Amino acid sequence: MESIKLRKITSVWILAVFTLFIISIVLGILMRLNQGGVIQQNPVTFYSNMTTHGLTMIGIWFVAGMAAINYLMERYVKTSYTANVFALVLTVIGVLMFWATTFIGKFHAAWTFLYPLPFKVMWATWATPLFLVSLAVFGVGWLVWSVSLMTQILKKYSISQAFAWQHFKKNPSVETPPFILISMITLIGVIACLLAAVVLLVLFFAEYFSNGSFVNDALLMKNLTYFFGHTIANEMLYLGLAVIYELFAEVSGRPKWKTTWYVAVAWNCTLVFILTAFFHHLYMDFVQPEGFQIIGQLASYLASLPAAGVTVFSVFVAVYRTKINWTLTNLLFFIGVAGWVIGGLGAVIDATISNNIVLHNTLWVPAHFHTYNAMGNVLFSIGFFYWFSTQFGEQAKSSNSAKWILGTLIVGGTGFLLAFYLGGADSIPRRYSIYPAELSAGTPLALMGAIFATVYLIAILVFFFNISKRCVKVLSSPA
Repeated sequence: MESIKLRKITSVWILAVFTLFIISIVLGILMRLNQGGVIQQNPVTFYSNMTTHGLTMIGIWFVAGMAAINYLMERYVKTSYTANVFALVLTVIGVLMFWATTFIGKFHAAWTFLYPLPFKVMWATWATPLFLVSLAVFGVGWLVWSVSLMTQILKKYSISQAFAWQHFKKNPSVETPPFILISMITLIGVIACLLAAVVLLVLFFAEYFSNGSFVNDALLMKNLTYFFGHTIANEMLYLGLAVIYELFAEVSGRPKWKTTWYVAVAWNCTLVFILTAFFHHLYMDFVQPEGFQIIGQLASYLASLPAAGVTVFSVFVAVYRTKINWTLTNLLFFIGVAGWVIGGLGAVIDATISNNIVLHNTLWVPAHFHTYNAMGNVLFSIGFFYWFSTQFGEQAKSSNSAKWILGTLIVGGTGFLLAFYLGGADSIPRRYSIYPAELSAGTPLALMGAIFATVYLIAILVFFFNISKRCVKVLSSPA
């Protein structure tokens, strides 16, 4: 069972993630208000906020998933408290360094920081190297944490057992829990993309300190950037799915889910597909070899089938004509799966080459990734946060308050996302700080998005207030 120290550090993670999430939402609302003509931000401020918003969101929901699987993994193996603390300390240091580059240094190369943009200095000269160092700090902390968790899994399970290969046959002698299988598959992907980030940063620093004697290949840098960025954004979703496989049946009062042959096959296939799906970000790079473009489309289609198909089927079977003990936790999981699937469908539409030339530089792209994050992965993590907090305090007694908060969350999230989808369908470009007269339809849609995002924020604040009270009690309890 989990230790008092693990409970406390998990509480710290939850409080930190919520705090950074609220700040990032506010930055997003300010950007939409600027696009909606309600406020006027300097373009540098707009793009600095966009950079802060994007990278912070990716980072916090990755560590939220890691904190969740670290806590639940203690049910099966002994995890490293030292690695957990190390990752927390380096994450805090990394955030402070990164925010210094954007809020003080006005670094605004976006969270994708595509080469050679970081070297086209339009901000404080110190901001570029500090930004790259902040990424290195994040990467070291997260890589050590990921390797630590994977090592602990492999101390108990052999490689074949960790990948659940014995489940390809009938009546396996050793059963691999779905949570262990999905965690292992996901950690492999996380480690792979973080190692790619190491290579990427080495190349960035090599050019930065070469005084012009070394110039990187732009196509290689873009492939490395998206292998890292796209992969980690998807792996954080799978961390949330590992939590669902572990907790959904438990909190619903149903028998625990078990690994079957099709679950094992699906997740092993997912590992391969998700590591090659990033090629769909380079469809418009015409120097990219055509074979990679085809792989990108096929992998984008195939990556969505095993994990999504099996997970949706499992959730559907769990609730169809079945008496369920519905709580905020499994309701958040259930709604999150729906949001994840809808966002995934939007991604597959965009990842189709014939559609991509029309949609990819429009608001359709933020529409789909905000869907599977804000109404998918975020709900997975908040579901865990709520479940965790109720282990050490009373659950909310009023079903009416639960209905109100979920209703507010759904209305706010749906309206916010609809503004993006309508804009994308109308070819409104993304990453514009303001819309010219030719794109006038984007202005009211941006205002609509800001209003509904504020409604969504209200629901998040209620969750933060209720969950943080219990987490503070955990932190103040005697060791």
